[in-house]
Amino acid sequence: MEILEIDDMRQMRKWVALTLAGVAMAACGSAQAENGDTMADAEGFVRVINVQVRSVQPERFVEEIRLTSVAMANQDVTIAAEESGVIRELFVDRGDRVRQGDPIAKIDDRVLSAQVDQARATADLAAQTWDRRKRLWEEERVGSEIAYLEARYAAEQTAASLAGLQERLARTVVRAPFEGVLDQRFVDVGAMVNSGSSIGRLLDLTPIKVFAGVPERYAADVSVGDEAILTFEALGNEVYTASIRYVGSSVDPQNRTFPIEVVLTNPDSRIKPQMVANMGITRRAFDAAIVLPQDALVRVETGYIAFVVVERDGHQVAEARPVVLGPARRNLVVAESGVAAGERLIVVGQKAVEDGDRINIVGEGR
Repeated sequence: MEILEIDDMRQMRKWVALTLAGVAMAACGSAQAENGDTMADAEGFVRVINVQVRSVQPERFVEEIRLTSVAMANQDVTIAAEESGVIRELFVDRGDRVRQGDPIAKIDDRVLSAQVDQARATADLAAQTWDRRKRLWEEERVGSEIAYLEARYAAEQTAASLAGLQERLARTVVRAPFEGVLDQRFVDVGAMVNSGSSIGRLLDLTPIKVFAGVPERYAADVSVGDEAILTFEALGNEVYTASIRYVGSSVDPQNRTFPIEVVLTNPDSRIKPQMVANMGITRRAFDAAIVLPQDALVRVETGYIAFVVVERDGHQVAEARPVVLGPARRNLVVAESGVAAGERLIVVGQKAVEDGDRINIVGEGR
């Protein structure tokens, strides 16, 4: 009798344990279904993935050649002294704007001034002598032809010597060769300079040039007059548009690029030399392309696939589509095949699904 009671108790405990386990499994399955991870059906548990989708529609797409470019001054000149001497006066300082011909520095000219005075007196005497010799010989035939010619050449020679000294005297004032900003000054009053010594650096920043190197594979796609769009990160990504003014005729053998140049108006001098800009040049334009976000693609051994939503047996499922990719721009790429207009592309959750998985759309955008 005791043995039967013990067996009955063991069977009761086993039945209770099985009942509790079944209740727990049912509760767990219900919670998973509510979270969209699994769903119970007649055959068991089916995985369901929460995704976000985007409707695919044809749109205009512009393929760009993206380049890194550098700004350069329209003119950048180191002004040099053309005569030797001591700097006696400075007329402008660093940062000052000057016009073409404005004086920048004055070199001591006392010696040259004396030489000019002497040359002027000699030239005046030679001119008067020539004038008299000319009248006597041409009108009265007095004197000799040799004296006549000597007087003529002496007048011309002394006049040329005077003009040369006057030019040297004028060069003791160092003047701006063009309108711009004196960016640097290399001398002070009292400094001794020789012919060719640097006085300062003059920049013309209006307009300003921007240079870039284009890879040789785009040689057939870039021409003079093409539009270029530039942004300078240092200036808050303000957009500038200009036409290409120059395209190089040769390829640099070091980096296999050829140079191009655009010119930007720069009235407030915000763009400074050596600033780096991002340049985009239109290569091709597509009026009705299937454009996909690159983040929506999944890389596989054979290339790339995209997941679209299809109906199967009354359920929404993910279908893997191999895609052939065309030109790209930033985070967008043209799908030449694999995805059609009007289909819904999975853009969030695509890395968690597999072909044929049931899905639950939790968000949809354009």
